[in-house]
Amino acid sequence: MTITLTSPIMSKCNDAPLSGYRRYRPPNRPVMEVVNMLKSGWLLLIVSFLLICAPLLSAPPTTKIEGGQDGPAPARPVYTPAGSDSAYAETSSRWLVPRSHVAATDLKIVWQFNLPLADNESLDQLLVFGNRLCGLSSRNYLVCLNRTDGNVMFSSSIAPAGLPLAGLESYQGELITIVGNKFVEINADFGTEQTSTNLACGVTCPIVRNNSFFYVAGSDKRIHVLKASNKVQVFEVAAENDSLITTVLADQEFVIFATELGNVICITADRPHKLWQFDAPDGGQLVRDSNSIYFACRNTNVYRLELSSGHLVWKYQTSAILDSAPQSGNKVVYQRIPDVGLIAVEKETGKLLWQLADGVGLLAESGNKAFLVTKAGILVAMDNAKAKQLYSIDIGQPVKYATNATDSKIYIADAKGRLTCLQPAQ
Repeated sequence: MTITLTSPIMSKCNDAPLSGYRRYRPPNRPVMEVVNMLKSGWLLLIVSFLLICAPLLSAPPTTKIEGGQDGPAPARPVYTPAGSDSAYAETSSRWLVPRSHVAATDLKIVWQFNLPLADNESLDQLLVFGNRLCGLSSRNYLVCLNRTDGNVMFSSSIAPAGLPLAGLESYQGELITIVGNKFVEINADFGTEQTSTNLACGVTCPIVRNNSFFYVAGSDKRIHVLKASNKVQVFEVAAENDSLITTVLADQEFVIFATELGNVICITADRPHKLWQFDAPDGGQLVRDSNSIYFACRNTNVYRLELSSGHLVWKYQTSAILDSAPQSGNKVVYQRIPDVGLIAVEKETGKLLWQLADGVGLLAESGNKAFLVTKAGILVAMDNAKAKQLYSIDIGQPVKYATNATDSKIYIADAKGRLTCLQPAQ
C-alpha cells in the first residue's frame, strides 16, 4: 500500500474559516518541457523572481480576527477567540455553525477547517485520539489535525477508494486499522505506514493492543494474540461455547472480551488464563471506565460490572434492543436507544436521569453540563445535576461528530467537510 504525504499550504490568515488545501497533483509533461526550455541563465532568474514576488505583491494584508469573522478563506485553520463580529454577517454561510447561533449561549467557535474533499467524496468518520482529531473520508483519505488549534499534522490516502476498512484505533503515536486482509500500523505524526501484516482470517471488531501484544478477534471465533515486536502469534483464546467475539478491551494486566451469545470474559494479558466470566442472555458491546465495565446488551439492558471480579453492580432496562456501546462520562453513562433517543444513567446508582428524543451521542462534558447531538443535527446542552435542558442550537443538517472524553471541546462536521471546534466558556 502506498501512502502519499501532502503538506498543507503554510500561509495564514485570520479573517475567515479555512478553505482547506488541495491534494498533491503531479505536473503534466508539457509544463515540464516548458520549464526545461527556460533553464538558460538570466531568463530563468527573471521568471523565478516574478513567481516568488507576485503573490507577495498581490496578497492582501492579514489581520487578526476575533471569534469567527468571515472573509477570504485561509488555507490553514486558525485559532479564533471570541470578540467582535464586524463583517461576519456578509458570508455567514461559510460557517457550519454561524456565530449568531452561539451568541446567546456559553459556547464559542474555536476554529473551523474545511477538509479537502472531492466532489464525489464525503466525510465518513470523525475520531479523537489523544491530541489528534482524525477525519476519514468515504474514499479512505485521512486528515489528522492537532485538535487544539486545528493545524494539519498530516493527510494521506491510507487505502484505495472502495476498499473497506475495519476500525481505526490509536496506541501511543500509532494508528491501527485493517485494510482488506492486512493489519496496518500508521505513524500518527506523519501518516507513514509503519508495518503491514497479512491476516489468516477476517476480523469481527477493531484490533487493540498493549505494550506487549496485539489482540485480533477473528471470524474463526478466536482471539489471536500476536507479539507486538514481530507479529508472531503466541497463543489464541475462545469462549467455551465457541461464540463469535464482538468486542475486545486490552490493558497491561488483563483482556476483556464479549461474545455474540452474551459472555463477558476476562483473561490475563499474557496467557489464556480466565480470571472471571459474566453471562448475559444476549450479546452486546463493552466500554471500560476506571474500575467498571459497562455492557450494552441486545436484551435491552445496560449492565455495570466490577472490573476486578465481574460482579454485577446494577442493570438498567431500556425500551429497545441495544446495538451500540455505552458512552462513559464523568458521573453519567450515555446510551443510544434505536428509534427512541439518548438516555443518561447515573453511574453510582443506575437510575435514569433524563432522555433526549432522537439523541444519537455525546459530544463532550463540562462539569455537570453535557453536550449532545440529535439525528437531525441539533446540538443540545443538558444539565446532568438538574436533569434539564439548558439550550439547543439547530445546525440545520445531520452532522458527523466525535465523542471527546478528555476535555470540553466539541467537534462536529458536515458531509462536505466543514469541521468546527466549539468550546464552552471556562
